[in-house]
Parts: sequence; C-alpha cells; structure tokens
Amino acid sequence: MSINLVPGATTLAQLETILRQGEAATLDPSARAGIDQSAERLAKAAAGTAPVYGVNTGFGKLANRRIAPADVETLQRNLILSHCAGVGDPLEQSVTRLVMALKLISLGRGVSGVRYAVIEQLERMLAHDVLPVIPAQGSVGASGDLAPLAHMAAAMMGEGEAFYRGDRISAKDALAAAGINPLVLAAKEGLGLINGTQVSTALALKGLFDAWRAMTAALVTGAMSTDAAMGSAAPFRKEIHEVRGHQGQIDAAAFLRDVLDGSEIRESHRVDDERVQDPYCIRCQPQVMGACIDLLRQAAKTLQIEANAATDNPLVFEDAIISGGNFHAEPVAFAADQIALAIAEIGSIAQRRIALMVDPTLSYGLPAFLTPEPGLNSGFMIAEVTSAALMSENKQRANPCSTDSTPTSCNQEDHVSMACHGARRLGPMNENLFRIIGIELLTSAQGIEMRRPEKTSTPLQGIIATVRKKIPPLGADRFMANDLAMAADLVAQGKPVTKQSLLLLPE
Repeated sequence: MSINLVPGATTLAQLETILRQGEAATLDPSARAGIDQSAERLAKAAAGTAPVYGVNTGFGKLANRRIAPADVETLQRNLILSHCAGVGDPLEQSVTRLVMALKLISLGRGVSGVRYAVIEQLERMLAHDVLPVIPAQGSVGASGDLAPLAHMAAAMMGEGEAFYRGDRISAKDALAAAGINPLVLAAKEGLGLINGTQVSTALALKGLFDAWRAMTAALVTGAMSTDAAMGSAAPFRKEIHEVRGHQGQIDAAAFLRDVLDGSEIRESHRVDDERVQDPYCIRCQPQVMGACIDLLRQAAKTLQIEANAATDNPLVFEDAIISGGNFHAEPVAFAADQIALAIAEIGSIAQRRIALMVDPTLSYGLPAFLTPEPGLNSGFMIAEVTSAALMSENKQRANPCSTDSTPTSCNQEDHVSMACHGARRLGPMNENLFRIIGIELLTSAQGIEMRRPEKTSTPLQGIIATVRKKIPPLGADRFMANDLAMAADLVAQGKPVTKQSLLLLPE
C-alpha cells in the first residue's frame, strides 16, 4: 500500500500512518503539471545572465559570487556534500520515512523549480525501503534543516549511507540493490532539497502523535485512579465545564464521565463519605488535561499547515523567482514547545495521582504502597519515586527552545528557531511520559482490585484485563523493572484505550 499525498491537503492521519506503519508514499498525479512548469521557469533562469540566488550564485554569505553555467551541476553537488555535516545518532527510520514524505509534499506545491525526476527518486526510495542515514544533530532550524536534509539528498545521489531493508550500508550499494540509479542534480535542486523544515516537522509530528496517545492513556489511568481512590465524579459534571467554555476541558470531562459510568465502586461511596473534596490531581483532571488537549490541538493545526507548506528558497512563481524565508522554522519551534509543555503537565498530574495511591493517608483505605503486607513488602514504594524522577526530568526539558537563537553563517543567518532539537527532545520526553503513565496503570489497577467485591466500570475492567494478560497483580515483592517496562510498552502501543475517543483534529 502507498499513501497518496495531495500537496496542500495531506492529513495528519495519513502522516501518522506513514510514521507508524511504514507505508510508502507517492505524490498525487495532479501535482505534476505545476512541478513541470516550475522546473521550466527555473531552467530558463539558469540559462540566462541575471543573478538568481542558489541557481547561478553561491550560497548564504557567498551569494554575491557568480557561478558559470558550466558549473551549475557541480555547484549543487558541492552544496550537498559540504552540508553533510550532521553528527550524532541517526534518526529513527520511521522518522526518516516521514521526512521524505514531507519533502515530497513540499516539492509538490510546484514552486521549487525541481524536475519531476527528483520526485520520482524520493518515491522509488520509499517504495524500495531505501532510507538515508540522517544524523539527528546539526540543525538550528533556519535556512532549513540544512545538515540533516543534506544527508537525505546525498543518499539520493548515492553518497553517504542508507538503510536498505533495515541494514545500514553505503547509499551507493543501497540504491544498486534496489535497482535505483543515483540522481544527478540540476540547477537549484540541491537547494530545493535542503532548504526546508521537514526534519523539524517530522520530529515534531512524531512528538505530537506520541503525546496524543499518552494523553488518551492518561485520561484512562486518571479515571482508574479516581475509582481506586474512591474519588468523586461530581467534578466531572457537564455544567461545570460548559460555563467555562474551553473545548479541551469539556471533552476531558465528558471522557471521564463516560468511562466511569456504571462503576460499582463509585456508587458504593455516594452517601456517608466524610470527605468533602478530593485533591486537585483527581478533582481538576478536566481542567489540567483539557488545557493539554487544547495545546496539542493547536500544535496539530500548526504542524498540519507546515507539513503541507513550500518551505525552500528561492521560490519559483509565474512572474518571478523570489528569495524569502519560508525555511525559518519558528512555527514548528513554537509547536514543539507547546507539545513539551503538555507532555510535562500530563506527567505531572499523573505522578501526583500515583503518589496519592501509595499514601494511606490519601487513598481512603488502601494499604501503604498498595502491598497486601506493608513492612515485609515495599510494594510500589520505589516505582512512585521513579515516576517522580521522570516527571522532574520532563519538567526540566519543557523549558522553551524557541526563545534561544544564535547567529550563524557569518551573521547572514542571524536569527534561528532551534526547532529541530526543540522537536527532537519530545522523543525522550514522551518515553518518560509512557513510563509514568505505565506506573499509574499498575497502581490504579492494583487499587481497583483491592476494592473487591465492588467492581469498576465495564470499560475500565477491560483495561485491567488487558494489563493482567501481561502483568499479574503485585502480591509479595518481586523484581519490579520488568513490570514497569511492560506497562510502559502497553501505553506506547496505545493499548489503554476504550470505546470513548477524542479527535486530535477533524480530518
């Protein structure tokens, strides 16, 4: 199966499918006419005498140097090889696949001046599972993700390295094994490939998709903790949230109401409960989680626009070839910072529920650390400490990257976005969040089971059954790390789900 990409109209659902399922991607045939017309205009300019940035001039601070027509191909090749200055571990292959798909969309807008042969090279590589080795570090998020995208372009030319069906080999050998000829770049094509925000955007999209998955799981585990602690569902009533008006808050409250409906545990303490109010980590879930939902949705809107955008330079229009700055990734940097804030806060409130669950002064009758025999056993004592450590790591990482800038390229590129590493840090933040929510999955399931014979709601019983297929209840102390790893994996795979669902964006 190949995902058909319509430039300007590609959906987040399509991009998530490419990321998660490893699907190939092809450009919708309707884009070809615009691409061919743009390439013809560029070829005429390249054959002329007027200076056109990146076509017959040098780059960046060297833009005032004219390049002879005979050297145009050499100029593009040199550009790519010199810009292959990325360092660090390579991007995940799934992210690289998404980068290539995003580049297809951007070039498909028909204002980049590249030949259709460039499109076909990307499509062939995706179809045959030839994925460039792209070092993750080296972009400051302006003038495009230059270094990482240069590694992508180099592999298209048979330079550098690539993964071929999962094996890391030379790009030349990978192309040969797939029966693909190396691409020889024409005027401006190297520039069209490396000017752009596709690496920053791909990393931010992965961060978004994983954060949304974690957020949904955290709503489920939050409902489970509410029932395990015999918390009140009254704060989730519809009218409370409608009079405030924030859509995310309204949606989170509706989710919690629905998923707790039918719980015997909830009914068992509706009367004669001496508690007046629950702690905020229970009572204010709609307000906190709702604000995170709204942040993620706003970031999603930004990233959907950016995924469909033409972001290289210069751009080739019908009446002129114009140098601009669409490569500046400030919108992506802001979106990444928003996602980071949401990740940190989802983990923060989840960690407080874990702390509540293991504390007998707050958990309303549950044993200390959720162990049947406290003292002899420590139960979830240190699992809670681990969740606190992960929470604090994420809070530190949530500090904004977009407010940082440093001048580069002899002060020509004197303000940059830092979008690429701002987006890249979302990966480890989400890993931490999966682990925090995985710990809450275990503590809340344990707490609910300790409320027997009363049962939780049918949807939450189903979640607990899913957990127990992998991880038994905690009786006597046992080696804990394996349980935590399996629980985090369940969250990362999106397993704590119910029939209730929330849309990231309407498609």
